[in-house]
Amino acid sequence: MNFTVLKELFAAFLRTHHFGRHFRRLALFESIAGATVSRELPPSLSQTLIAASASDVEALLASLNSRHCGLRDEEADAIREAVGANEVEHEKPLPWWAHLWHCYRNPFNLLLTLLALVSYLTDDMKATVVISSMVLLSTVMRFWQEVKSNKAADALKAMVSNTATVLRSRSETASQPDVPGRTELPIQLLVPGDVILLSAGDMIPADCRLLGAKDLFVSQAAMTGESLPVEKFAHQRDAHTFNPLELDNLVFMGTNVVSGSASAVVVATGPRSYFGALALRVGATDRAPTSFQSGVNKVSWLLIRFMFVMTPLVLFINGFTKGDWTEALLFALSVAVGLTPEMLPMIVTSTLAKGAVFLSRKKVIVKRLDAIQNFGAMDVLCTDKTGTLTQDKIVLARHVDAWGGEQDEVLELAYLNSYYQTGLKNLLDVAVLQHAEVHRELDPASNYRKVDEIPFDFTRRRMSVVVAERDDHHLLICKGAVEEVLAVCTQVRHGDAIEAMDAGLLARIRQVTAELNDEGLRVVAVAAKELPPAKDVYGLADEGELTLIGYVAFLDPPKDSTAPALKALAEHGVTVKVLTGDNERVTAKICSQVGLDSQGVMLGSDVERMTDAELAVEVERANVFARLTPAHKERIVRLLKANGHVVGFMGDGINDAPALRTADIGISVDSGVDIAKEAADIILLEKSLMVLEEGVLEGRRTFANMLKYIKMTASSNFGNVLSVLVASAFIPFLPMLPMHLLVQNLLYDISQIAIPFDNVDDDMLKSPQRWQPADIGRFMVFFGPISSIFDIGTYALMWFVFHANTPEQQTLFQSGWFVVGLLTQTLIVHMIRTPKLPFLQSRASTPLLVMGGIIMAVGIFLPMGPLAHYFKLQALPPLYFVFLPAILLAYMGLTQAMKGFYSRRFGWQ
Repeated sequence: MNFTVLKELFAAFLRTHHFGRHFRRLALFESIAGATVSRELPPSLSQTLIAASASDVEALLASLNSRHCGLRDEEADAIREAVGANEVEHEKPLPWWAHLWHCYRNPFNLLLTLLALVSYLTDDMKATVVISSMVLLSTVMRFWQEVKSNKAADALKAMVSNTATVLRSRSETASQPDVPGRTELPIQLLVPGDVILLSAGDMIPADCRLLGAKDLFVSQAAMTGESLPVEKFAHQRDAHTFNPLELDNLVFMGTNVVSGSASAVVVATGPRSYFGALALRVGATDRAPTSFQSGVNKVSWLLIRFMFVMTPLVLFINGFTKGDWTEALLFALSVAVGLTPEMLPMIVTSTLAKGAVFLSRKKVIVKRLDAIQNFGAMDVLCTDKTGTLTQDKIVLARHVDAWGGEQDEVLELAYLNSYYQTGLKNLLDVAVLQHAEVHRELDPASNYRKVDEIPFDFTRRRMSVVVAERDDHHLLICKGAVEEVLAVCTQVRHGDAIEAMDAGLLARIRQVTAELNDEGLRVVAVAAKELPPAKDVYGLADEGELTLIGYVAFLDPPKDSTAPALKALAEHGVTVKVLTGDNERVTAKICSQVGLDSQGVMLGSDVERMTDAELAVEVERANVFARLTPAHKERIVRLLKANGHVVGFMGDGINDAPALRTADIGISVDSGVDIAKEAADIILLEKSLMVLEEGVLEGRRTFANMLKYIKMTASSNFGNVLSVLVASAFIPFLPMLPMHLLVQNLLYDISQIAIPFDNVDDDMLKSPQRWQPADIGRFMVFFGPISSIFDIGTYALMWFVFHANTPEQQTLFQSGWFVVGLLTQTLIVHMIRTPKLPFLQSRASTPLLVMGGIIMAVGIFLPMGPLAHYFKLQALPPLYFVFLPAILLAYMGLTQAMKGFYSRRFGWQ
């Protein structure tokens, strides 16, 4: 097999195997957005979508056997039975045989299979059996671990499900007409004909035709790559448009609502959707490699390059010195097998799966297994303020006029606004609507009629509703962020009088809001104006010349766990930065309450006017960023990553989704909006920052255990090859038969199966840990030759003391080195797992100790027991076992001394 083919196979392996199946929808979204596949749809799907767009609403509903009030439950069940669940084929698990094949087809197993084939063709059946056992062990262990982790992931996935608001038709009796009833259903249960309601933050769960829309903006970046949202309408404006993605009244699975609201009927689900059709074309393409995957890639290629250099040397030295090129080839191939970390996929999978299960007990759901390692590598955590640092239990603390005096009219207008809006309802609205006494006094259902609304978006940062109290006028009520509402106010209410807004009044108003902010209160402005009842549809242009009525102020106290959690993260080397859309005064107050010292505050306006180069410097200095838009958050995270940080982002709102996608590790909560949960890698079932510390520590434990395997394999293999080179050059026979190398390697691999369950020293958890392939290479060069020193000492012992210095005595020589080689390889597991003194200052886990003891016993038993002849070994003389402890103790002593020197010089990761 030539090097190019192997490299391509290995690259494909790393792309398509993330060491455990995980949530794939977001990865597939990104693949579709960046894929170079054709965007043309099957003609039948295009025709279906275009026909749905052009069809009259009544005719479309009739063709879907539906109605405006939605399907009945039994009708939906029957349709689902016929068309299947609303799932994309790509998301389904592989059948067992395909999964088994994927576990097998990596370069390491291919090399072993090649060697087994050569052994079989040369009638070396013993070697064939041993090598086949290695392949079987590696494949089955990985398959078993991935099946376990997949089942665990599926169980965790069931705990976090995105839902859709669906209208289902119901009637009290058969004689009464059907009436719509709202219900939240998992998106997998949707069927063609379902009528759904959409609002800001929702993932669109299927391909749908809009029935009604109000200021609806949809992000279609997953489908088209367009960064800006597009506005959608209930009717197609251009009759000459035939590209489904450009049709105004169609929305597609996998896109999300940025602002506005709508009702829609489901036209296509699952593989019959646009997204499903593209998924079939993109195939198994996944998102770009993470820092974790890139690290595994680099380390693996380091070992493979080393193998491709050393193996030919072994072949030529043995071929020229021994004259038997067939035997030399088999021996060289055995050395190549010894250099391949064939257990790496299994070790990584089981280590990550163990971490995911551990975190699930802490009510943390891991959507992507390799996100655990990024958790441990994270050195900067960017977090939203509301609901993250704070309790997310907002209470309405004050309702005042523009001068700070208590004013009931402000609360009444805010109540009407929150009561009638249908867009993105947040906790502020919930806090307002909890005032039942206002509801009783106003009786909005009887005394008011909703005319229209202008939904919230993150550019305007305000929203309005228009209500009619009497038929002679309409009342537009606007509430939102103070500066954004003031921007459309020309007057201010002062008692019963209306005063024109001027610079003096504006300064006084801002002073009042600043005082409220300094108390830690979040201030929302309320403004209004009366309009003649001349129209029933209102838009952004109507939000002008308003009268400021006053403010509603909310208290969102910090969580009790926030201060100790921030302190713990700081102690573990994680810098916390607050990125919020709220104003800087409230943010500063909350930060002071939780013990986060402000090292510099930046506003969204500052971010806006800076170049990337300027902002890259400032993001290192500042740790509080306020008045940010979603684009600002994403830009800050991107520049922190460009500066070399591993960045986590924690948020739960639609405005957090871009930053969640950009971060190395996105963290959201189960109560977050759909798009935030879909973009995140980690889902918290409870909003507690303390669990982040648990995640960071578990990530570091996971990384440390994976790194142990890499270090052990690299250094041990390097030392073995050096020993083989020396022996091949000076000894007139093979220092070890190919089968001996293979058995030794198989036993060594078995001894490492328990590494994922090993203990990790507390010192190893104090700072972020990252993949550093250059350090692995240096570590290999430092520690590999130590075993070679004692291997050469063993050669001298067998040659001069036991006189195993002729081809006739080679079995004795090979048996002596086999035992020393296996025992030192097994001991290196305990020596390198910690910078401390093993067994005394740092003790391995019981499974690893037991497994190591068993393998060492087997290693001694093979030449001393009845199977010795089968493995072409022989019993060692009693004197050998006098020297053996001395060799092992000297080996451990020198390794410990070298560990101290290495740690002082380079550190120990």
